Amino acid sequence: MTIDTTAKTQARALALLPLLVFLAIFLGSGIYHSLIGTEFAFYQIKAPVAALPAIILAILIYRGPMNEAIETFLSGARHANLILMFMVFMLAGAFASVSTAIGSVEATVQFGLSIIPAAFVLPMLFIISAFIATAMGTSMGTIAACAPIAFGFANATDIGVAYAIGAVVGGAMFGDNLSMISDTTIAATRSLNVELRAKFSVNIWIALPASIITLLVYLFSSHGSQVIAHQDYNVWLILPYLAVFFLAFSRLHVLAVLTIGILLSGLLGILIQPEFNLLKLNSSIYDGFTGMFEVALLSMFLGGLSTIMQKEGGLNWLIQRIYRLTAMFKVGRQRAGEIGISFLVVFSNLFVANNTVAIILAGDMAREVAQEYGVNPKRAAALLDIFSCVVQGLIPYGAQLLLACSIAKISPVELIGNVYYCWVLAVFALLAIAFRFPRMREQHA
Repeated sequence: MTIDTTAKTQARALALLPLLVFLAIFLGSGIYHSLIGTEFAFYQIKAPVAALPAIILAILIYRGPMNEAIETFLSGARHANLILMFMVFMLAGAFASVSTAIGSVEATVQFGLSIIPAAFVLPMLFIISAFIATAMGTSMGTIAACAPIAFGFANATDIGVAYAIGAVVGGAMFGDNLSMISDTTIAATRSLNVELRAKFSVNIWIALPASIITLLVYLFSSHGSQVIAHQDYNVWLILPYLAVFFLAFSRLHVLAVLTIGILLSGLLGILIQPEFNLLKLNSSIYDGFTGMFEVALLSMFLGGLSTIMQKEGGLNWLIQRIYRLTAMFKVGRQRAGEIGISFLVVFSNLFVANNTVAIILAGDMAREVAQEYGVNPKRAAALLDIFSCVVQGLIPYGAQLLLACSIAKISPVELIGNVYYCWVLAVFALLAIAFRFPRMREQHA
């Protein structure tokens, strides 16, 4: 999803219509089929197909030649961030497929059941995901590594799949929000011209209490997770996931981590499993690719669509309206500014489905709001990052939920209510605005 600095500056509300069309088709169909009792309601219309009318509409209302509109769409669809996302999807699918085929997922789950009481599975999934995401600086790589394990735990216990996957997504968004090497952290601090540690000093006082409350929810709600006896397993098959876990802390690129995981899984399968050979390795990798095709294609479609909306002034129109709305708040000057900054990134994220891009889009305006309303820059940077991660962890067409649900074979809409951390984080962020905390940290800006 590209940030085009040469884009048309004239604001235009009509440019937002294509994404609304996509949401109406995709979400509307799912809601309708849910009401009439259709199984797999949100899979009746495939998301990439639902995006096609929106793309066609965006090209038709583009203010310029059709060829230029198509090139604009393609420039967004082939942006480097999206190509990286596409590769993560493909390699994550391959790793999950190969590790499942050789029994690595099952072995890891049985190992976990042998040492972790079932009541502690959800807190464990959240904590491990949070650590990996903080180390890697990416929620996508974390979900790719942890979601298959969460899915396996759900199948081996009475824990609902959505609960287990929700814990992984929540932990991944915790790390993505706080990591010093996360794209969102870097984008937020650069937009507000503050140091990483300054933003962290505010962010941690909001995110940490939210994570503690989330852990307490997991600890005191069993979700039917009674103890289930573990089965025998080959300890060597755990190695691929241990390798991915520890490599994440080496700051190695996520693509390299996933590739090593695939190669290690394939090698172990050939050495340990008599029926597993090079042909089955080939088939498993390709099955993983095809399993991720839908989500990867949708990400590219939405990337191109958001680029057209941005160039046509749709996001500019939205940001201008939110900026004007802040003047209407009668809750104190600084609080009004912080509410305005939060709205800027929330709505930007809803329309571009990428938290880093949303921060970049809203960053300049957020800096202006912070200056005009006397908002401390490090608080503004923290709020930008926090609310972008909240939205990204909850929108059903965002890459994180699409990836997690592709692995777990559930609907993104079904998962939204189970990503507890993002909901709790949103509450704590609003409380931070209402009660102006952390006060002491802000005074030492």
